[in-house]
Formats: sequence, C-alpha cells, structure tokens
Amino acid sequence: MKTLIIACAISLLSAAAMKEAGIGIFENQMDVGNPKIKGSTVYDKQTNTYTLSGSGYNIWFTRDEFQYAYKKITGDFTLTAHFEFEGTGKEAHRKMGWMVRASLADTAIHVSAVTHGDGLTVMQWRVKPGMSMRDPEDEIRAPELKQYAIIQLLRKGKHFTMRIAEKEGDPFIVVGEHEMSNMPDEILAGIFICSHNADVMEKAKISDVHIEQ
Repeated sequence: MKTLIIACAISLLSAAAMKEAGIGIFENQMDVGNPKIKGSTVYDKQTNTYTLSGSGYNIWFTRDEFQYAYKKITGDFTLTAHFEFEGTGKEAHRKMGWMVRASLADTAIHVSAVTHGDGLTVMQWRVKPGMSMRDPEDEIRAPELKQYAIIQLLRKGKHFTMRIAEKEGDPFIVVGEHEMSNMPDEILAGIFICSHNADVMEKAKISDVHIEQ
C-alpha cells in the first residue's frame, strides 16, 4: 500500500512538472477544429518563450482550425506578448496572435488580435456561433505593420481593444475596438497560430507573455 501511495505521488508530481514545462502560464494546449496536420505548443522556461507549431485551413468563415495554448480567465484583462514567425513561411495569410473564445468549439464566438505573414495586422471577431467572421477591411487598422511585434488585447466589460507597439517602451497604437455583448464573463484566453493552408505546418516564437487582471 505504501509503495502504491509513493508511486501515485511521483506520478502526480511528474505530470505537474510536465504541464509546467510544456505550457507555462497556460492551462492547456490543443488543436481547435481538428486540422489535418496536428500542432503543438512547447514552452522554454529559461527564455519564457513559447514555440507554437500549427496547421489549419483558416480562422475565418463559419469555423476555425488552429493550434491554441489557453487558460480560463474571468473579468477584465490585458494580454501582452511579443510575436515572431519562424521562417519565411508558405502562405501570406498565415496568422498568429491573441485570441479569446467562448468555448473550444470550432464555431465559437471569439475576438482575435491578429498579425499575418504579409504584415497585415487586424482585429477580427465572430459575433454568434457559426456565423461568418467580420471582414477586417471595414475595421480600423494600420497598414505596413511588419515591424510591429508587440500585440495587446484588452477587455473592459464587453469592450475589446487591440493595440500594437514596435518594441518595449514604445507607445501603443490602437488597431481596432469592438463591443461583444454576448461574450461570457468567463472565457478562454490564449495564443495561437494558423497556417492558412491545411497541408502546411507553420511555426511562431511568442515571448514575454503576460496576462494581467
């Protein structure tokens, strides 16, 4: 009996250590929408850097496919991180950034602060489950943002704001704002990558990740 208790304790400690080493401040990671190529999230505790590998046809239309590292949070928050694609990539519209979702369903309502492979940096959202995403072309946005690496997503009540900065200490520029009246108080908040091509895997390095409440 004593041996069994010790073995169970070691197993629990090992699982906890693996969880901390694998996803850092996030509670879990998974592929949303069952993309053809399975993704992953690896956390380097020494550099406070997450390496996300992900596929997925897109985060658009009525459903999404992407790799997601996330945690449940409640109330107002500020999400901040430094984002960088790894390699030249295949698709101009590969995307990474912050995302808050009502659930892990691929059709879930969500708000995303997104940067693309070609430098397009926008805020986008799905108002109701299964609805088409809002076109960022009618959204406030700043052009030619390849050099802007720090992305923030803020929530105050039902109001969401996306901001960006070139480097630490620079003033933030507001890219977009939107009121999401049906977003629940408890949501999933996390970092993501999508390859914009079901047959391609893309990678991103995401560092200095902070969730402030």
